[in-house]
Amino acid sequence: EHDLRAALPLGQFELHYQPQLDLVRNRLTGFEALLRWRHPARGLVPPDAFIPLAEEIGLISSIGEWVLRAACQEAARWPRGLCVAVNVAAPQFETGRLVGAVEGALAAAGLSGCRLELELTETALLRCGDATLDQLRALKGLGAQVSLDDFGTGYSSLTQLRSFPFDRVKIDRSFADDAAVVRAVAALGASLGMRTTAEGVETPDQLRRLREDGCTDAQGYLLGRPVPAAELPGVIGRLGAGTAAALAEGVA
Repeated sequence: EHDLRAALPLGQFELHYQPQLDLVRNRLTGFEALLRWRHPARGLVPPDAFIPLAEEIGLISSIGEWVLRAACQEAARWPRGLCVAVNVAAPQFETGRLVGAVEGALAAAGLSGCRLELELTETALLRCGDATLDQLRALKGLGAQVSLDDFGTGYSSLTQLRSFPFDRVKIDRSFADDAAVVRAVAALGASLGMRTTAEGVETPDQLRRLREDGCTDAQGYLLGRPVPAAELPGVIGRLGAGTAAALAEGVA
């Protein structure tokens, strides 16, 4: 806890970025920003090892605001068609500062709102209720896209999807090989005008099946592992020039 309190002022947090692929147009659409803590003794610490503690001791909103600023600054350096996705925790909605933080991050980076996607979980949506929906509407007013993350792992229901016009539903990696679930969620997303992203894609055959089952987008180790910002030019180059199309067809 002591180390975590010191991590933000000491600049120990960093973002890694994982590519996301459009399976309809066979092209790179952007990256999800994933938080890492470079601890001086423990090395690179993944978020599941410290985010729950950060929420417990009241640090998650400050950390989340740093993530927003850093991700928007990085995305502003990318080709104009690429977007960045940022995870938002329930406590960030509870503070009432989220809309202002997003607006400030976009303005500071000179980034258009349409190039930012905010991901929240079903748990966050249930936990904050109407206050969350009001803020989500305000965020949409800034041009930002909003997605429902890890669909299927929380309290999935039609009510969740009908409560707000999400731009995207992300199917949790645990369902990547369950064709019936993937087809059902993809069809539901299509009927509601939402894109459907399959997470945890690791093999060409898996990607081919997800595409056939109706998923519009994909993310996973097959397309690329999360990498530091310095490595992104190489990733963008690799997923261009026909490589993205080859991956989408399951032949790369």
